[in-house]
Amino acid sequence: MKLLRTIALDPSDTFVFDVAAEPGEWAVSGAFRFWDCDAATLEGKARAAFRGGFLGVQSWGWSTLAQIVPATEEDYHGMVDLLARQLVDRFGAPDVTTAKAAAEEEVAFSQSLCSHPISSLVAVHRAVSGGEVRESFRRLQLREGQGHSKAFSFMEMEEDVEPDGNLRLADLGRGPSVR
Repeated sequence: MKLLRTIALDPSDTFVFDVAAEPGEWAVSGAFRFWDCDAATLEGKARAAFRGGFLGVQSWGWSTLAQIVPATEEDYHGMVDLLARQLVDRFGAPDVTTAKAAAEEEVAFSQSLCSHPISSLVAVHRAVSGGEVRESFRRLQLREGQGHSKAFSFMEMEEDVEPDGNLRLADLGRGPSVR
């Protein structure tokens, strides 16, 4: 079994989000956090979380990237239980039974994103289209011979689903190119 954990390759999440997830937390998409928000009115750090954050289940903070990691049945059930408690405590779910059903659905969706190899990194992009929130996910592939170290030194992007297929994280640190 595989699940997602938050990962921080640099301290940028602490500047990008109001609350940054701690590295190594279990992670879910977290799009449900925006169910009652008008995405068009979100600004600043809330907008950054909406557009590209995974939710750390323990801290309720955000992470730009999640890593696919091996997990046990015990990890899975622990993650569901923790998320259910968070849904009651932080999100106002009416009771643990209702929250657990929602948490199981959210964790199952998170698990469905783990079809790639262990240690792969996953990024999310959210947008509103036709009045609905749409999520797309991309796997970030390590360059051959590289390990997780610095964000801009090793990543290439492998397109999974939409959006801009020309975006390459490795190129973001460079100045504009002339064609």
